[in-house]
Amino acid sequence: QVQLVESGGGLVKPGGSLRLSCVVSGFSVDSAAIGWFRQAPGKERKMVSCIDSLGRDSYWEDRFTISRDEVKNTVYLQMIMLKPEDTAIYYCARRSTLPSCGGQRSEYGNWGQGTQVTVSS
Repeated sequence: QVQLVESGGGLVKPGGSLRLSCVVSGFSVDSAAIGWFRQAPGKERKMVSCIDSLGRDSYWEDRFTISRDEVKNTVYLQMIMLKPEDTAIYYCARRSTLPSCGGQRSEYGNWGQGTQVTVSS
């Protein structure tokens, strides 16, 4: 079965750093495009970074960096200089239509349960 499990969330002070992990099973991380999304209360879910099957990354927040470990079959999201507005549930998801990043949110057919990130003093 295809599964994605996020971890690494928690409470962090503004200006701090956090690294999220997405352990996947049922497929290899180098066979698909995997994106990190976040959703804050009252806001729509949106992608913050993505890595495709060739390891090429895309991002929309320069404080965040996506990477992967093929041996551990894990995708990471390194977040630095965190701000209160970064508070959200963070999800990882696999694009089920193509192995490249992009497309609409609906094209990401496999999702984890999310991990809560709270940035507060």
